[in-house]
Amino acid sequence: MAKMRAVDAIVLILEKEGATEAFGLPGAAINPLYSAMKAHGGIRHTLHRHVEGASHAADGYSRATGKIGLCLGTSGPAGTDMITGLYAAAADSIPFLAITGQAPTNVLHKEDFQAVDIESIAKPVTKFASTILEPGLVPGTFAKAFQVMRSSRPGPVLLDLPINVQMAEIDFDIDAYEPLPVEKPKATRGQAEKIVDLLLSGKKPLIIAGGGVINANASEQLVELAEELNIPVSPTLMGWGAIADDHRLQAGMVGIQTHTKYGNATFLESDVVLGLGNRWANRHTGALDVYRAGRKFIHVDIEPTQIGRVFTPDLGITSDAGAAIDAILEVVRERKAAGTLPDYTEWADASTARKGTDHRKTNFDNIPVKPQRVYQEMNAAFDRDTTYVSTIGLSQIAGAQMLHVFGPRRWINAGQAGPLGWTGPAALGVVRGKPGQKVVALSGDYDFQFMIEELAVGAQFKLPYVHVVVNNSYLGLIRQSQRGFDMDYHVQLGFDNINSPETNGYGVDHVKVAEGLGCKAVRVEDPAKLADGFAEAQRLAEEFQVPVVVEVILEKVTNIAMGAALDAVNEFEDLALTAEDAPTALVPLGADATVSA
Repeated sequence: MAKMRAVDAIVLILEKEGATEAFGLPGAAINPLYSAMKAHGGIRHTLHRHVEGASHAADGYSRATGKIGLCLGTSGPAGTDMITGLYAAAADSIPFLAITGQAPTNVLHKEDFQAVDIESIAKPVTKFASTILEPGLVPGTFAKAFQVMRSSRPGPVLLDLPINVQMAEIDFDIDAYEPLPVEKPKATRGQAEKIVDLLLSGKKPLIIAGGGVINANASEQLVELAEELNIPVSPTLMGWGAIADDHRLQAGMVGIQTHTKYGNATFLESDVVLGLGNRWANRHTGALDVYRAGRKFIHVDIEPTQIGRVFTPDLGITSDAGAAIDAILEVVRERKAAGTLPDYTEWADASTARKGTDHRKTNFDNIPVKPQRVYQEMNAAFDRDTTYVSTIGLSQIAGAQMLHVFGPRRWINAGQAGPLGWTGPAALGVVRGKPGQKVVALSGDYDFQFMIEELAVGAQFKLPYVHVVVNNSYLGLIRQSQRGFDMDYHVQLGFDNINSPETNGYGVDHVKVAEGLGCKAVRVEDPAKLADGFAEAQRLAEEFQVPVVVEVILEKVTNIAMGAALDAVNEFEDLALTAEDAPTALVPLGADATVSA
């Protein structure tokens, strides 16, 4: 058996496990691993400007590809910088592997320079965290890490490597190394029959498709199930794209923030709801008494402790979403062949027709620009193959109400944690995972200013994407939530910029900052010029192969529709009265809802 440094064995293991895309920063305590990567050459590394940014990039890469991204950093603050990234991934069931350097084992108890107990710090936001104290444990611990990340509910792992463990020689044969089996629960035939029995007991059944469907790569099977049953499907924020927005059975997103009005209306008409790979998140359900009233619930989730966490379903089944759909499809097809499936044509047609109603107005000509117009122009400018990246704020909420997504892994969103600053570095990871494809990020000005230095990473490594920044020089979502306290307190970001008077009191000159970091930028102040701005951004990204910022100067105060319950969403703006008021709606207002099958 060959003798080699532990780090050389690690690189071989990473390659065999298919984890070959790394994001990080070298440092003294992790340099041995970097030396092994340099010698081997099989792992591509992107150098970031902040370790938190590297963690978000690894997260974005994993979300975009379904593979496992790597985040690398040195000891001490590098590991603590990763914690927000680990939390964001864990909250949304996303696997990526964080690897940190550590002080030598013989000084871990002596408060050595940059020595911190990162294992204990990381445990609450990972599936598994370990400081590897013995060189001989390296291969087995890495094998376990990959198995844990992929098994059951996916999630991130952190492995901490003391520098002497990295440098130690071990006996290792990569040809004898095999990835450990991945364990995922699967619904049985009997469970599938019970699901179908309860689902078909209703007159108006509805499927809620969560992020577990996308994690299971089961979007095609989901659409097949909906079509076999002829019943509508509503994606959650994390499941958006599992069924294309323009499919006749896509009923619209449900929620108290990220939703469509017709989606909420269809849900409130339903009587049996099948949740597949979802968590019943509070921004989806709103007030539970309204959400649950008059309907029965089936909950299928890969993690048994998620079932009953928010409310007790009428039927709960622990299963990988894809495995459950396959089992349900088998039962449904047998009953269809036997002629015993109910006919849901009237219900399906009513749900489809509802997509031509209750549109929010987007076609505003105001200056400063109203945000609704931005999303209207984005729908027109970016094609159906576009992958959107966003995280939190009024920009994300309004985007989810008005943008269109046409396939799985084309909406990349840190849904549960919602960390400001996630969008930019995550977009870089998405670009790494989808080379040559169109990636468009969406941020408010505050999200954009967090981690803004990561734009330089895109410039250095030629990672082109378009970053739409809707700038109202406000913490817009926090300002809106402060309305209940009758205040507007410490949420204003505007100031008179003595170096950029052309910003007219909006403060930070995002165009100059972006250009200073090696990127291109376009500022748009007139809604009539948005189309040209987006076209120019795409041209610049293609020509220079760098991130391109499109800063849109918005009116400072806009309240976006939201509320406490599905039947009590507050509308702050006019609804569309004619098709011209919402020209990029999937189904024109008042038209027959004839969309693709």
